[in-house]
Amino acid sequence: MIRGVSSVKRRTSYENVGCGCMILVEFLFVCGKGDHRPDWMVCSWQEGNRAENSAHSTSDGEGKVKSLKRGKDNKLGVKCPSKHRRVKAVAGMMVDSGRAVNPRAASHVLPRKDQVGDGGYATGRWRSDDGKLNCGYSSFRGKRVNMEDFFDVKSAKIDGQTISFFGIFDGHGGSRAAEYLKEHLFDNLMKHPKFLTDIKLAINESYQRTDSDFLDAENNTSRDDGSTASTAILVGKHLYVANVGDSRAVISKAGKAIPLSDDHKPNRIDERKRIENAGGFVMWTGTWRVGGVLAMSRAFGNRLLKRFVVAEPDIQVRVVDHELEFLILASDGLWDVVKNEDAVSLARLEEDPEAAARKLTEVAFSRGSADNITCIVVRFLTNKDGVDPPPACVYD
Repeated sequence: MIRGVSSVKRRTSYENVGCGCMILVEFLFVCGKGDHRPDWMVCSWQEGNRAENSAHSTSDGEGKVKSLKRGKDNKLGVKCPSKHRRVKAVAGMMVDSGRAVNPRAASHVLPRKDQVGDGGYATGRWRSDDGKLNCGYSSFRGKRVNMEDFFDVKSAKIDGQTISFFGIFDGHGGSRAAEYLKEHLFDNLMKHPKFLTDIKLAINESYQRTDSDFLDAENNTSRDDGSTASTAILVGKHLYVANVGDSRAVISKAGKAIPLSDDHKPNRIDERKRIENAGGFVMWTGTWRVGGVLAMSRAFGNRLLKRFVVAEPDIQVRVVDHELEFLILASDGLWDVVKNEDAVSLARLEEDPEAAARKLTEVAFSRGSADNITCIVVRFLTNKDGVDPPPACVYD
């Protein structure tokens, strides 16, 4: 039973979301005590039959609700709103597994920008100018109809200090939030006035500013998508790893897998307490979800759940020494089916980080990952004068 309510009832109905697709939506009817009034909460949905003329079409049991109805303040996850609301249309509501319109969303900057081909598979490599980093990346649409993963590899200099940036952005409910992070997060970090003097503060504030800017940019749209962000920033010998959502960062130190992020899941004790203190709730609908909707407790975007689903990052710092071999950043399409230790063991078999990233992507797909799969492997080089790798390639 949800705290503060006297009873919970459910009803189901079929909702037409267009394109010949009907979904079964299960509504949660919360009956309040005392002054509390009833309210609706979507707790689950599933796709019905869907006819598509696409060789890549799949049905994973979840879809994007376009005809969901909500009250006038458009807030989800509130325990007991003070006024009874009749449900009204809110188009394009997000779910954590929604599909984007654009099937070619994955892109990258270095060494050059390329389109993902019809096969939805991009891979390549990059090496820093100072020869201290060798990076490989692989991004695969996988079994999904559309691609919502973005990634970024960038470098810059501030006051003579080289900054290297790596990011994984896993969108949900659409690709706009992930694309926005790729385009703006690094620039916002570089523009922060305290980036070199208080790096953790700069990362924290830049993350939240980017989230706010994205919500402002999407204010007049019916979309409500969101994204994770798992980033690593190398400044000198210090590696700053920041995370929002359930993408993950893992390092290999002397062969041992060490996670540098903790997935933001609603069933984490600290996250659940934070959500409840903000007036929301967490419930089980196939998995633990904020307000019965979102299966992660922190994210960029997600306007309707913003009071509870924040974009404040967890940040960890490591010194890059001779024992720190490489870093793996990846979306949950990898981590859902590959354990941290397995990922490190597989990556250690490949000297070339691009080959390591490709291997991890392929293994995740072969193990049944149903999501987009994107992976970056960053190898820290002790020999500054190593031989440059061959030019980057893209495989379709």
